[in-house]
Amino acid sequence: MSHTLGVVEVPTFSYASMAHALTTRKFGNKPLFEWVARRVTEAMCVDQVLVVADPSLGEIIAPLLPADVAAFFGPQPDSLARLAAAIRNVDASSIVRVRADRPFVDPSLIDRLICDAHAHPQCDFIGYMSRDGSEVLQSQLGIFAEWCRADAIFQAERLAIEPLDRQQSTRYVSLHPEQFQLRFLPTPAEIDRDDIRLAIDHEEDWEHAHVIFDALGPERLDWREIAELLANQPELRQKMATLNRACSTVD
Repeated sequence: MSHTLGVVEVPTFSYASMAHALTTRKFGNKPLFEWVARRVTEAMCVDQVLVVADPSLGEIIAPLLPADVAAFFGPQPDSLARLAAAIRNVDASSIVRVRADRPFVDPSLIDRLICDAHAHPQCDFIGYMSRDGSEVLQSQLGIFAEWCRADAIFQAERLAIEPLDRQQSTRYVSLHPEQFQLRFLPTPAEIDRDDIRLAIDHEEDWEHAHVIFDALGPERLDWREIAELLANQPELRQKMATLNRACSTVD
């Protein structure tokens, strides 16, 4: 039987800063980590939600977990190996992966991925593609997940040798169309803009996120409502565009 695991993954870089953000940052009066995990549980097509993180964060994260969300604190040396071990531990056939610091991840877009995977059983990886041809999970939109077959993760674990491919757990699969069957869905045009940024990577991102939350409240944070709000907020979009350009220059 198909078993789709929702993975809330804590990035391997800068554990200290990540731990601080997960425990001290509040979103909707909840710790950021709890908020993101809860958003993933709202996806109707996800069978189980599992937090995957380094053991050093166990004592920090465990008290923040919702009652119906489990955790895997694996001792593996990198994110790819840890994700593979987590999948084996729960015997999932596929995953949807979300970063733990993305509070605007949209449950409806997660469900769309899983439904598309059922309709295209030959696929190993399904993500979203921006209008410029780039994979949006690498962008700063911050509302998307990606779907991947468990066997593809296991194969990547065996083959990936570059440090970045080991650190970013699905990168090897998404960048090797000669080995895996990849599929990309179009990003909704209303949100596919250079002047929208919903990822939380800098202090200014937090300020923008709380402006959006205060305007919409916890019940209206789907991507359509956010896109409509931002369409009428040129000043906020300009700030987001400026930050996107600055981060792109640094990268």
